[in-house]
Amino acid sequence: MEQQSGKQQVVAVRKNGDGDIVELQLSSGQVVGYKEAQQMAKNDQIDNVNVFKGRDGDEHLRSNADGKPENNLDQLPAF
Repeated sequence: MEQQSGKQQVVAVRKNGDGDIVELQLSSGQVVGYKEAQQMAKNDQIDNVNVFKGRDGDEHLRSNADGKPENNLDQLPAF
């Protein structure tokens, strides 16, 4: 379901050799680094993602829980 909020969506991800997401491509075509995407999520500029503090004490970006695994960040296509 496409959001009509005017906010961007994450449409693809780039991972490093360890499988960690390092860059995200937004619906506008803009590519942002992981830390920048976290800040954008905190500023409510990206739809369907949030930032949480993990057990490791670091902040992590994740898609909002909606029961649809296909739109989880790890499941998005690579670019």
